[in-house]
Amino acid sequence: QLQLVESGGGLVQPGGSLRLSCAASDPRFNLAYYGIGWFRQAPGKEREGVSCINSRGETTNYADSVKGRFTISRDNARNTVALQMNSLKPEDTAVYYCAADTLLMGCTATMGGPYGSWGQGTHVTVSS
Repeated sequence: QLQLVESGGGLVQPGGSLRLSCAASDPRFNLAYYGIGWFRQAPGKEREGVSCINSRGETTNYADSVKGRFTISRDNARNTVALQMNSLKPEDTAVYYCAADTLLMGCTATMGGPYGSWGQGTHVTVSS
């Protein structure tokens, strides 16, 4: 039903910034009704949760590795969820996915879900 699409990935030098955006493929789906999580997966590594934000935008969680550098936010006027990534490091290189909690509208520290809808991913490469 709900399908997501990520954008904003690319190649950036260490210390640089990127802003990723998550949107619904069908604008009739309002992302404000879902908890949204950002995940990433690097080659040869397991998928890890990066950050999440609950439906109301009042609760956020971040992986320890990105705290202080990444910020998740909602832009309900544009019906998007952004992940602002600053002070990027080579270890941030991965495919980044956004996902929607299609049941609980939540955001937990473990980011366990249920995340029933996923985007196709956007590539982020941090390299000089």
